[in-house]
Amino acid sequence: MIERYPFIKAHRKEYPVQLMCDILEVSRSGFYDFVRRQAGPRARRHADLTAQVTVAFHAARETYGSPRITRELVEQGVHVCRNTVAKIMRDVGLAGRTPRRFVPKTTDSSHAHPIAQNRLDRQFEPGDTATPAWVADITYIPTEEGWLYLAAVMDLRSRKIVGWAMADHLRAQLALDALNMALKRTGQSKDLVHHSDRGVQYACGEYRKVLESRGIVCSMSRTGNCYDNAVMESFWATLKVEAVYRRQYFTHQQAMHDIFEYIEVFYNRIRRHSALGYKSPEAFEAGLN
Repeated sequence: MIERYPFIKAHRKEYPVQLMCDILEVSRSGFYDFVRRQAGPRARRHADLTAQVTVAFHAARETYGSPRITRELVEQGVHVCRNTVAKIMRDVGLAGRTPRRFVPKTTDSSHAHPIAQNRLDRQFEPGDTATPAWVADITYIPTEEGWLYLAAVMDLRSRKIVGWAMADHLRAQLALDALNMALKRTGQSKDLVHHSDRGVQYACGEYRKVLESRGIVCSMSRTGNCYDNAVMESFWATLKVEAVYRRQYFTHQQAMHDIFEYIEVFYNRIRRHSALGYKSPEAFEAGLN
């Protein structure tokens, strides 16, 4: 088997290392051990970096591109630049998952409930100097049992998902459950702006009553303008590319378990966010307090 490693080494500029390892039925880690044993200091350094990049990539669920992998390694004490990481990732066939381009959708606002002004006005900047604001929205998750609906509330200050709820219906209670989780977890309401689309779930009396009772200012997107809530649309795209589109959900329960794990374990606590200086929402939030 060991003679296969020289073949991979000789042809790694022509074909991805992972592909050749799979075809020749050898491990990628074994190949890099072989390279390291035979190489000089510079090549051993490259082999070590390749192994570190590969470990970081898989630890991040194969979702990170070179900027996030670079930041991950630097914080581990590895001295490396983004260009080197990008080259290593190309050489070994590693590619982070890229969210699909945001396609605007419209919300059915044909109801008799009152509509609030757009008070947020696309002020999406994170940080403690930004306007205290939450953004809320609902999306659809396909399963073999039919649609599962996910409502979420994001704190714009840290991009953290502070409230969420899932159900097999689109009644106002779904959005209310997400809002109540956010209120319970944060205790926040003073000087807070709550922004959503004009959907009936957010415009109805039950929802508005909760906002008013907590002194929260209601804000809504303009008609058919999803860019007014682009931060939540971006989160939905990230969630679906990094979790939903990678699996086939046979039951609602399976989807609920997976989405819970993605939001609470990975997104809020681990995933590095470019708008937050490549910190996770929780790490960024901790720096604000």
